[in-house]
Amino acid sequence: MRIFNPIRSIWRKTLIHLGKVWALSLPYFRSDERWSARFLLLACVALNLVLVYVLVQLNEWNRVFYDALQNRDEAVFWEQLKVFCMLAGAFIVVVVYRFYLTQFLAIRWRTWMTRDFLKRWTTHQIFYQIELRQSHGLGDGLNGSDNPDQRIQEDIKMFTEQTVDLSMGLLEAVATLSIFIGILWVMSGGFTFVFEGDEYTVHGYMVWMALLYCVGGSLIGHFLGRRMAPLNFAQQRLEADFRHHLIRVREYSEAIAMDRGAAYENQSLQKRFMQVVTNFKQLLSVQKRFTWFSSGYGQAAVVFPILLAAPRYFAGTIQLGELMQISSAFGRVQDSLSWIITNYSNLAAWTATTHRLSVFSVQMETLRAISFAVVQPLDPDSPSATELKTSALTITLPDRTVLLDDVVLQVRPGDSVLIRGPSGSGKSTLLRVLAGIWPYVRGWDAKHQPLPISQAVVLPSNAVFIPQRPYFPEGTLRHALAYPNADNDFTDEQLKQALEHALLPQLCSQLDVAGQWNQQLSGGEAQRLAMARVFLKQPSWVFADEATSALDEVTEKVIYERLLQMVMRQGGALVSVAHRPSVAAYHQRLWQLVNVNEGSIKSHVLQVSH
Repeated sequence: MRIFNPIRSIWRKTLIHLGKVWALSLPYFRSDERWSARFLLLACVALNLVLVYVLVQLNEWNRVFYDALQNRDEAVFWEQLKVFCMLAGAFIVVVVYRFYLTQFLAIRWRTWMTRDFLKRWTTHQIFYQIELRQSHGLGDGLNGSDNPDQRIQEDIKMFTEQTVDLSMGLLEAVATLSIFIGILWVMSGGFTFVFEGDEYTVHGYMVWMALLYCVGGSLIGHFLGRRMAPLNFAQQRLEADFRHHLIRVREYSEAIAMDRGAAYENQSLQKRFMQVVTNFKQLLSVQKRFTWFSSGYGQAAVVFPILLAAPRYFAGTIQLGELMQISSAFGRVQDSLSWIITNYSNLAAWTATTHRLSVFSVQMETLRAISFAVVQPLDPDSPSATELKTSALTITLPDRTVLLDDVVLQVRPGDSVLIRGPSGSGKSTLLRVLAGIWPYVRGWDAKHQPLPISQAVVLPSNAVFIPQRPYFPEGTLRHALAYPNADNDFTDEQLKQALEHALLPQLCSQLDVAGQWNQQLSGGEAQRLAMARVFLKQPSWVFADEATSALDEVTEKVIYERLLQMVMRQGGALVSVAHRPSVAAYHQRLWQLVNVNEGSIKSHVLQVSH
């Protein structure tokens, strides 16, 4: 029974893959666009069936036309040319509209799927959670969605187009087979032979020969091309990694140039590109071997049915028209049965694309569950939250290493708190917890029973968090300053006043100038522009993470004094993370993260002082 093991393995993998395709496809056909999607799908199916009907008529035309040639019947010859023109015209119309509707279905499906994936990727900070886990090198089965940009831009495009094309091609092959196999059976007649004195007749022998030819060819083709799918998967990943590192060089061009790192980056990029080339050569070798076989297989199929039917033709039992009809029908049956061989390369690429999208989708759903359990309950707009207050918190890294344990925080309106501690002790992570983007935290009540994070952390309303490295979208300065609000949410006077408060009066005349502000501005200017964004929105509570590390002390003093005036006027508080001693002068209280294990930064406790 070992001979059936490869077949069972292929069948099992096929079912698993089809399950992934079903899981990725079903949401679209159940979405708010389901009726238009189903109509387009049915239209494509109908056109494929009409195309098969036209092919059947062309097959019958073969018999009549070639019989007319053999019989030198000029009247029938010219009549059949007219019939051919009508059939050919119908064939062209069906093929054109089938192509148009299948591509239209693919682009609508891609549009919906891209919107869906973008929404899932950007909701609940999933994009951040994915990068966070990958940056910590977790091998827990959630990694595997490297380069989400490629998943959304390229893989969705390939998946929708290939799924539509392959499914419609398979439908056409099945419909063609179901009709032409009957025609071929009837046209084959019986094949009679004598074995040990007894006479035997095989009915529909051309059908059996077609089955034998195609099954044998499919098994050989699969054996030769079985490595295409994993090599295609690796090729897409390596191409994406190479492109990703090219983008990193562009993004960090100044730092690389300052470090004289051009030669290193060149070697690194060359190495990654050689991995692309090496894998491509392996894939090319497999494809070449498969092409040798598939080309020979296709060419042999041209004469194979004629060779089988030739004895009957030369014996005078069939006419030339019937011979050509048998050849045409055999070709249709053989093409249908050989659909896997014909589309093997496309199937391999489709399998790799489907797997990558499936992994990405599963990862987003898994992280969404974590976000719902941890991040989502944090409600910064709760009207009852007038102060920052937490129960005992245990904060860990993604690999579950404890970073901070038994942390209890309380900040009242009018407070100003400075957080200090050694590098890596969890200062910035503590702010991420308060911002609701760090899911690796648990809360405990007085009896050390777990609490929902919505009860363990209470965050005041109208809070703003300032990262050390602020982000500014590409576009006008007005857009960068208002982000993430709309440009028209603020007047020009408000925007200019915010820039002046942040000591950037020179930018007041550039509100409508477009640029890449993260690259154009110096570190100090970028931090001041981030402060201008805060002054523009006038929050009550401000959480700043090394937000003035690139500023000189004079500028820092002015900025912090204005921040304090703003939050006190609004009835809020200021919480800062900073290493520089000068920042302490603007805060009343100190939270010191103390290392509890000498020589280790994996576990810290919080000491509060005034």
